Amino acid sequence: MAQHKGAISLPVAKFATGSDERWSQPAFDDREWKQINTGTVWQSQGYTDYHGYAWYRIHVIIPSSLKDNAHWKDSLRVYLAHVNDVDETYLNGVKIGKTGRFPEDEGGYESKWPAVRQYHVAMNNPAIRWNEENVIAIKDYDGGGSGGIFMGSPYLDALERTDGLRVSVPQDRLQYTNKGMNAALLLQNQFNTTLHGVLQYTLYDVISAKDIRTSTVQVSLPPHQSQGLNWQAPNQEGLQLRYVFTEAGSGLKVADTLALPYILTPAITVFPKINNARVYGARPGHPFLFCIAATGEAPLTYEVTHLPQGLTLNAKTGVITGTTPAKGDYKLSVTVKNKRGLAKQQLTIKSGDQLSLTPPMGWNSWNCWGVNVSQDKVISSAQAMIDKGLTGHGWTYVNVDDGWVSPQRAADSSMVPNEKFPDMKGLGDWLHERGLKYGIYSSPGTLTCGGYLGSYGNERKDADTYAAWGVDYLKYDWCSYERIAASDTTLETYVKPFRVMQTALQAQPRDIFYNICQYGLKDVWKWGGANGAQSWRTTEDIEDTWESLLQIGFQQNKLYPYAHPGGWNDPDMMIVGQVGWGENLHPTRLTPEEQYTHVSLWCLLSAPLLIGCDLSKLDDFTLNLLTNDEVLAIDQDPLGKQAQRVLQTPAYEVWLKPLEDGSHALGIFNMQTTTNTVSLPWKSLGLQNKQQQVRDLWRQQDLGTVKDEYSVTLPPHGVRLLKIGK
Repeated sequence: MAQHKGAISLPVAKFATGSDERWSQPAFDDREWKQINTGTVWQSQGYTDYHGYAWYRIHVIIPSSLKDNAHWKDSLRVYLAHVNDVDETYLNGVKIGKTGRFPEDEGGYESKWPAVRQYHVAMNNPAIRWNEENVIAIKDYDGGGSGGIFMGSPYLDALERTDGLRVSVPQDRLQYTNKGMNAALLLQNQFNTTLHGVLQYTLYDVISAKDIRTSTVQVSLPPHQSQGLNWQAPNQEGLQLRYVFTEAGSGLKVADTLALPYILTPAITVFPKINNARVYGARPGHPFLFCIAATGEAPLTYEVTHLPQGLTLNAKTGVITGTTPAKGDYKLSVTVKNKRGLAKQQLTIKSGDQLSLTPPMGWNSWNCWGVNVSQDKVISSAQAMIDKGLTGHGWTYVNVDDGWVSPQRAADSSMVPNEKFPDMKGLGDWLHERGLKYGIYSSPGTLTCGGYLGSYGNERKDADTYAAWGVDYLKYDWCSYERIAASDTTLETYVKPFRVMQTALQAQPRDIFYNICQYGLKDVWKWGGANGAQSWRTTEDIEDTWESLLQIGFQQNKLYPYAHPGGWNDPDMMIVGQVGWGENLHPTRLTPEEQYTHVSLWCLLSAPLLIGCDLSKLDDFTLNLLTNDEVLAIDQDPLGKQAQRVLQTPAYEVWLKPLEDGSHALGIFNMQTTTNTVSLPWKSLGLQNKQQQVRDLWRQQDLGTVKDEYSVTLPPHGVRLLKIGK
């Protein structure tokens, strides 16, 4: 959002699909073009299935007061937020910036969608027409997923010294203790001039609507230097840090509110605990790999009784390998021991036609590395998954997304990895040795979203290659197939490419989880399972904003009939931790409350859980968020039902999910930007009993018997996730 007084908002534009270089010129007549909102993807504004070229033309009068009132009087900033995927921007016909490469450019298509687009024009540049109408024309190419200008509010302003200030509370500097949290307020000067001023910051409790304390400090930051201010705060939900920085020379102010991360999940105990799902599906005669997920003081030892012939347990690692036995149900008794005690669980192996009897849990490279992924980065994240204990909570898949393919196939038409992946089979072997599953990515079109080779015309060859490398998971992304489909919009045209790959996968002598990624086109949830998929994307790409979470996660309600063991609605990957999509990594823009909401909702939805952040930089808050076994158990419940929205108001939503043991998981979500108290009569949920046993799943606390109704006060966009009943 613009901070400076006098900034000019650019909320709307004229819009047309296609491309014509005349559209960059100010004299072009765009009166017949449709109006569209900036800051929101075009797919949500009437262009649902469109990908490719489009132009925005923004008409704006730029007053000379913008220059006259500026303190630096240096440059005009044209801030466009994010553009998916490539843009070339003109001011009155003069090109002022370009990010990424279009398909026809030398070197081919290069997506740069996560990069913030802000271009600077010298105040004395004759391209600026002061006090007259100006035309900002943006040529945009969307290679797949969401398209357009989004994740921010475009504006014009004058660049000032204060624009170099960054204020944050780094999560990797937070230390949680029994008394609360030790934190640092970090000030960074990103410009090459010294920054002087006064910083006032207040610790505020939104639940009680009270200031906890206020501090004022003098700030003097040399060029490209930083300063940390250490302080303490309680470890509780609903705390905000509100600050105002006033620059000494100009009086310009920078203000914002930062929500403070807090930990709800209790510390892992030293006693053994088994955390994996209680049911696992595999196909007879195929290689078998299952890692028992357990926590407790090391070392742990593992025992399994009634293990069928052909399977072997590593008693030190808990990894079961071998060949899946003949069709049938095999009930195993699993024991995990350490010097503190033991834990037992019954695990059922269902050998048959179904895979993924509970949703997959793991990591995918896209949300952090984008097409800049490499074998070293994948191994780094996989090793962090092990070292930070995520495998002990059931996280097992390690999925390589777009960016791994060489520009040319081998002489026999086999797909070849590029120089970033020197040994794809070796990578698979490395993962399997540690009990992890190996995922990969391709497209049914000629090119992937990132411009790498797709599988069109080589489906069987590619499936053979994946199997030879030991791949356990394929994400198959629509992307360029729309060019093959062209104007044919029949259902069969949309189904065919995914059926072709599934036939190729079915012919392989190993289990390969199949994810259809085509953004919900043609109601994929109605036919994805019938065409061999274990999950299907129901939405466009997610971003790390509340608006995206709202539009994607909370729009899944009508899809609940299509989720079941062996087939899952996929609302896209998780947006917690450090993300960046191949550009500079940054902490997710979701507040802590929104992150609790995100994880809670995905578990209620029985969604695939694929972490999208750099696991090697996992902070304590995010790790705690991803290792609450009672919350994860809601996602992994063997009944496999998706929650339904049972109550919806502008202020709050309530979602209810039936569980295998006869109880229910209940999510109460505050949809407001302010604190909200929700009183929930049990009868409003359709429950017969007037009293319910209630357990807070994030805090792992029994709340006892609650009669008639449950009441809770939630922070902005906060959640209470409960188990009610048995």
